[in-house]
Amino acid sequence: MEKHADYKEPMPMPNPSFPIKVNPPFSHKFVSGQTLFVHHWHEHMEFLFFTSGSAVIECGSTPIACRSGDLCVVNSNELHYGFSTSENLSYYAMIVDISLLHSHAMDAVETKFITPIARNQILFQNLVSGDEEINRCMQTLIHELHQQELGYELSVKSQLYGLLSLLVRKYVAATSKLDAYRHRLKGLERLAPVFAYIDDHYKEKLSVEQLASIAGLSRYHFSRLFKQLTDKSLIEYVNLIRINKAENMLRGKSMNISEIAMATGFSDIYYFSRTFKKLKKMSPTEWRNGDL
Repeated sequence: MEKHADYKEPMPMPNPSFPIKVNPPFSHKFVSGQTLFVHHWHEHMEFLFFTSGSAVIECGSTPIACRSGDLCVVNSNELHYGFSTSENLSYYAMIVDISLLHSHAMDAVETKFITPIARNQILFQNLVSGDEEINRCMQTLIHELHQQELGYELSVKSQLYGLLSLLVRKYVAATSKLDAYRHRLKGLERLAPVFAYIDDHYKEKLSVEQLASIAGLSRYHFSRLFKQLTDKSLIEYVNLIRINKAENMLRGKSMNISEIAMATGFSDIYYFSRTFKKLKKMSPTEWRNGDL
């Protein structure tokens, strides 16, 4: 995983001796199409618990439609990206370092479950929809982590074991997904320099030949692998990066829309506007004037 560290997100914990945290609910007014987080990965597991509205979370290259009552499980080291599909979106993000559950003794829990989960030898399905038992676990975890009453650490670890037991019983990914996941990791390592180059040079004209050369692949094999990993053509992916950059610039007032188009690599403002509307379902002007 070191080779695609450009997408790795640092994940500091408020209490390193108890490495779990839950962010306050993300519940300000969203715009449909608004980016929740850009492509990134981290070594910890992440649980996105939706309490209202809807969103699409892309895990690997698979888009997952999530709505109120759903849990999105992001496996360790899984590349992910998300955007809102409603205005009333509200969700919690809980980050867990599985080392929190390691046993000092190599007992059955450690050898059969915790170590394999930590090593990505057990993967979970990304979408858990409307499971009342799992939702109760998540609600208790969120409450305990927010209140931090005496003994909350005992309750949190207990609920985490309960959550994992439910996931192991009902939501383990198929073996074929595990094989595909390992294949994707190798592909991400191969294309890591390409993703880093795009992030640094998104304003410039980028060609398949140029990026294939960076990866040490033929044009054909590069295009095929890139599509497998991102579910997008090169131009679709680059445009997404550019539009995400423009999304943030439009929230400021220091540049006009034409200047933002040029600053994000679009030489034609009309093409910029069409691309923005296709991805964000509204024009750049509507986005800028919206109450974000």
